[in-house]
Amino acid sequence: MAVSLTQLRAIALALPGVEERLCHGTPGFYVRNKLMARMQEDGEQLSLALPKAERDDLIERHPDVFSFTEHFAKYDYVLMNLAAANATLARQRIESAWRLKAARRVVATFDAHSE
Repeated sequence: MAVSLTQLRAIALALPGVEERLCHGTPGFYVRNKLMARMQEDGEQLSLALPKAERDDLIERHPDVFSFTEHFAKYDYVLMNLAAANATLARQRIESAWRLKAARRVVATFDAHSE
């Protein structure tokens, strides 16, 4: 059931325009130079871009997988527990983070080719 960094990397880098580079010493995934996801220092959680308005609902639906700390309370990010996540949920959340940060035309092209 756990998701590895190797799996996260494959999911993120398959999306158009995503680049990996270090962010505070851990792997981060960027699109348009905007951070969309980053491995946390503990190696057990991934922070993901997510509108705050959606965060509570996601945490309520998957309390074992998603959370946030006081630090993240003021940001549009959520923490994903990799030990409790599965590849399908990770893919959905990484793609959602990408959609939030990617250019609209890139998302539209991606959607057109995905159908």
